Amino acid sequence: MKWINAIFQFIGRASLWLLRSPFRFLGWLISPVTNWIKKGAIYRFLNEVPEDRPVSESIATAFEAPTLFLNELEAARKHLLRSVLFLVASILVSLTFTQQIIAFLAQPIGGVQNLQAIEVTESIGVFMKVALLAGISIATPYITFEIWFFFAPGIMPRARKLSLLSIPLAFLFFLAGIGFAYFVFLPGALQYLLDFMGVSTKLRPQSYFDFLTSVLFWIGISFEFPLIIFGISTTGILKPGMLFNYWRFAVVIIAILAAMVTPTIDPVNMGLVMAPLIVLYFVSILFSWVANLAIRPTQP
Repeated sequence: MKWINAIFQFIGRASLWLLRSPFRFLGWLISPVTNWIKKGAIYRFLNEVPEDRPVSESIATAFEAPTLFLNELEAARKHLLRSVLFLVASILVSLTFTQQIIAFLAQPIGGVQNLQAIEVTESIGVFMKVALLAGISIATPYITFEIWFFFAPGIMPRARKLSLLSIPLAFLFFLAGIGFAYFVFLPGALQYLLDFMGVSTKLRPQSYFDFLTSVLFWIGISFEFPLIIFGISTTGILKPGMLFNYWRFAVVIIAILAAMVTPTIDPVNMGLVMAPLIVLYFVSILFSWVANLAIRPTQP
C-alpha cells in the first residue's frame, strides 16, 4: 500500500507542477519588464517620499531662491501646454466622427431626420458643440493625468498610487453612468416627455442636444460617488461603519438628488435613477472599507 500512496503523491505533485508551469513561464517572460520598472524612474517616482516642510518655510525658500519657484512655473507651463495640445488634437479627431456621434445620440428619438432646425446656423452650431464635447471627453483622462503628474511629487507614495489608480476608475465610472443614462434612462424618459398630454413635439437640434448632454453629464457625475467616498475615506474622516449606519438618510438624499436630475415628474423615471445610486452607495461602503485598510498602517 505504501508504494500506491507514493505513486498517487507523485502524480499529484506532477499535476500541480504542470498546472503551475504556465504561470512560471509567464513570470519568467515578464521578469525583465518588472525588474526594469523596479529599477527605473517609474518605481522611484511612485515610491519617493517628499520632503516634509512647513508651508511658511516653503514660502520663505521660494523668496530666497526664486529659481525654484520659476522651475515650478516652467513645469506647470509644460503640463498645461501638453494638455492644450492633446485637447486640440482630440477635438480635431472628433471632428472626423462628429456626424456618426450625432447619429448615434439621435437614435433614442428615431434618428436625425426627426429633428427640425428653425435657424440657419443651428445645425452647424450643434455639430461644433458635439465635436467640442466629444474632444473634451476624450482628452479629460490625459489632462487629469497631467494635473496628477504635476502635484504627485508633493504627496506621499501611498496617496500617490491611490490617486493614480483613481484616474482610470473615475473615467470608467463616468462612462458607466453615461451608458446607464443613454441605454436605460433616456428611452423611457423621452417617451414620457414627447407623449405628455398627447401633444406632438417638434424637436429642435439645439434643444434636444442641450437636454441630452445635460442628462448624460449629471448622471455620469453621480456615478462618481463611490470614488468621492473613497477619496474622503483615505483622509480618515469617513468610516464604513458610519456610512452603513446612516444608509436610511442616504436613501432620502439620493431621492432628492434623483428628483433634481430627472427631467420628468413621474416616479418611474425617478426610480430608474434612484436604483443605481442606491447600489452605488453600498458600493461606496466597500470602497470606504478598502480605503481605511490602505491607510491603517500609516496611522499611529
